[in-house]
Parts: sequence; structure tokens; C-alpha cells
Amino acid sequence: MASVFAPSSLSRLPSPHLPLHRQLSRSRRFAPISSTGASSAAVSQPKVVVTRERGKNGKLINALAQYRVACLEIPLIQHTKGPDFDCLPSILTGAAFEWVVITSPEAGSVFLEAWKDAGTPNVKVSVVGIGTASIFEEAVKSSEGRLSVAFVPSKATAKVLASELPKTGKGRCTVLYPSSAKASNEIEEGLSSRGFHVMRLNTYTTIPVHHLNQEVLEEAMSVPVLAVASPSAVKAWVNIISEQECWNNSVACIGETTALAAKRLGLQRVFYPENPGLEGYILVTSHLQFSVIYLKHILSKMLIKSTCHSSSNCLVHSSKCLF
Repeated sequence: MASVFAPSSLSRLPSPHLPLHRQLSRSRRFAPISSTGASSAAVSQPKVVVTRERGKNGKLINALAQYRVACLEIPLIQHTKGPDFDCLPSILTGAAFEWVVITSPEAGSVFLEAWKDAGTPNVKVSVVGIGTASIFEEAVKSSEGRLSVAFVPSKATAKVLASELPKTGKGRCTVLYPSSAKASNEIEEGLSSRGFHVMRLNTYTTIPVHHLNQEVLEEAMSVPVLAVASPSAVKAWVNIISEQECWNNSVACIGETTALAAKRLGLQRVFYPENPGLEGYILVTSHLQFSVIYLKHILSKMLIKSTCHSSSNCLVHSSKCLF
């Protein structure tokens, strides 16, 4: 069945409520697992390429396995220390902030390392979404109240966080924003326009993985769906396929920011969840390779809102829109 989306459309899907599984697989190719656990399926042809850093693809891999979707892991990016990494502990020790704003799991992990080095001072954290919040679960439990995740915006985007972050008191409200060096200025600009005083620290950055297994890369070229979780991963993939004129497979993005980056870089079949995050990411990815019959069985009552090529909004049934 032909797609009802225009080839260059950005397609947006609503977030579902899907079970997540924490067990990480170690092999390069990941076979689907029976949802009943009664038997272990044989390794099947990969349907999705997962591209985050090695060791950070497990949740997506295992969630897709519940829908009999096999994955191929090919990490496209890696994280390195940013220019402000070393000064973060001393800043946490020497100054107090009303809020610490964290907009990605990696920013959260880097912050927690510095927070421990600083002696675990009292901090109140705002995170962009529940995926980022999960990074803090153990630290919150063991901190005896010194660390709290006190605010999550209504939608997991930097823009919404900046527009909704509560002010504390009537005086100067200070915010520490440890982030990727490649993050946009939406947080500091949005908060500053509301009267917050923001200190941004570029504590980490992302760089492409330069040495890729060529066999795995060749296999990845033919896998129907590419799953990407950051603009950096999109850019790395586009650089890889720059000489592959025929590559036009589907791209499942974790959120709108990544999807827009994919469109700007010339990718055509780009999809993203209406609400950013892992659960929506899983839905988009599974939509892009399921058969129409299987989609009807699982998602028969769900609707997909799409921004079509004509710029007019269309509402279509989930079992018809992707094939």
C-alpha cells in the first residue's frame, strides 16, 4: 500500500504507553524475544539500525523485541568532555542556584559525577522529560534530601521547559545549565527573557565515531529504518551516506529537534513522536517496519497526526499511513 504521506513530509506520531525492559544485550545483532518468554527466537533479519553510543541502545532494542523487531547496532557518535567540565564541581561548591536545568540523559550523568566530586551539595533539578529524570533516580534516593528532581515540563522540549520553569520568590532567580556544547541557546534565551539569570556550562560534547566496521555499515545501508536520538547522530549518518545516492530509507527520530535536523540535512522520510522521549521513539520505530495487519492488531484505535507536504494538517488511521 502506498504511503499517504508526501515523500518529504515530517510525520508526527503520538506517544504510547509501552513496557520498557532494562536488560542490555551485548551482541551486535539483536533478535526479537517472545513477549511471553516461552521461547527464544532465532536471529532474524534486522529491521532497525540503532545508533546511540554503545551500551546505551539496550532499552530501545529490548522494547522493540517485544514486537518481534530485530535491531542492528552501529554507534554513530561518542561523548567527550566539554571545555567547562573541570570547573563544574568548584562552581557547585562555591555558589548556590535556585535551579539546575538538565536537558539530556548525558548532561544528567555528567552533572551527577561533578555533584559527587563537589561533596553532594543541596541542589534542585529541573529535567526536560522522564527519560532524563530516570538518570537521577538512584542519586535522589541516596542523597537524603540534598538532591531533588522538582520540575518536569508539560512537553519534553527545551522551549517548553524554558517557558514553564517556576520562579522561586520575588528576587533574583539563578539557574545553572550544564549542557552539551552543541545544544541550542533555547534554554538560556527563553529563561533570560523571563528574568532568570542563567549560567551555562558546556560540560560535554559529541563527536562522530570515526572507525566503523565496514561489514556492519554495509548491512546497515539496507535495513529499512534508521533510529536516531540527536542531531549529531543525524549529521554523522548523512556524512556516511553522502556518496550513497540511492539511500532513502525511513528515519525514526526521538523528537522534533532531531527530525528538523534530519530534514535540513536532506533526509526525506522523517518521522517523530508528538511527545519526545523513549516511549514515543519506540512507537515511531515500530510503526515504520510493521506490516499493516500487525499494526491493525496493536494500534487499531490510535490516530496519527501528520504535517503533510502541502502544509495542511491531515488525520489518518495508523494502519494506512506508513505503507
